[in-house]
Amino acid sequence: MVAAEPPGMTETLFLTSAEVDGLATPAEFVDAVREGYRQYGEGAPAEPRTKLENEAPPGFLTTYAAVLPDTGAMGGYTYTAGFGAGDAWFLTPLFDAETGEPLALLDGASMNPFKTGATGAVAADALARADATSAAIIGSGPQARGQLRALATVRDLETVWIYSPTKEHRESFAGEMGGRLDASVAAVASAGAAVEGADVVVTATNASEPVFDGDLLDPGTHVTAMGQYDAAKNELDAATVERATYVPDIRDRALQDAGSFLNALSAGAIEEDHIHGDLGDVIAGTVAGRESDDEITVFDSGGTGIETVAGAHLLYERAVEEGLGTTIDVAPGSEALTGE
Repeated sequence: MVAAEPPGMTETLFLTSAEVDGLATPAEFVDAVREGYRQYGEGAPAEPRTKLENEAPPGFLTTYAAVLPDTGAMGGYTYTAGFGAGDAWFLTPLFDAETGEPLALLDGASMNPFKTGATGAVAADALARADATSAAIIGSGPQARGQLRALATVRDLETVWIYSPTKEHRESFAGEMGGRLDASVAAVASAGAAVEGADVVVTATNASEPVFDGDLLDPGTHVTAMGQYDAAKNELDAATVERATYVPDIRDRALQDAGSFLNALSAGAIEEDHIHGDLGDVIAGTVAGRESDDEITVFDSGGTGIETVAGAHLLYERAVEEGLGTTIDVAPGSEALTGE
């Protein structure tokens, strides 16, 4: 038998953040991410983040990955935050899920708020009341923008209250979103004022302490907390977690780095079996989502490769259609075995 020839170089598309910015709408990200979580819920593999911390200079290197066979893609994020520059960089390698060949390498900066916001919206669509029309957004940065724009694609929002500690930031955010959304958007002077009476509450902060009092939540409220990516991050108090049907993005991550869940567990407010199921379980229908109008629900979003691969593949396909990107050659591993 004659051995097969090595496959040789594979053309891979490099896409800058600017090239993919605006290629897909928030609603399209939501559809792609929902499909990704359905696959995960039906057995597609995904792993929680791996985080390597550095002391001097302070920073961390994070990776996470997923395989989405029905989408036809696999990959994930590798990103850094902190270190000398005090900033963050997001790179997304995307591979063909059938051949294993690299399809693209994306600068994920502009994608990040959209794919994360889409995850929150997928969860809200499954867990918030169908008649939810009001939302509270705690935070005013890019992630808060992504969350609100995506949420508005799954619920007919009429009223939105914005709170962040800096008055200028919350007022600017409210003005911007008021122009984008068909809803009344107003900045308020406290987190409590935002949360009271809201049907959906979204926390998009880097807080290490709870950002609102869980006793303020009305029966039937849904909460999406997306700053729960480290054991020291604790946007939600123990009362919120205890009162709620609790759904993380990936079950294993809740026990690894979901700060609010771990804090409630340490305080004795809950047990490990407080995890109702993860988002894949809910989307795939193996675990029920909301079961009553009075139920308080929490979605704990810390970031996974599921939404990253789903969003990146969506952008890759659009970029190919538009003729965007720069082709780079990637050598197969077999070429590394040809040296003398």
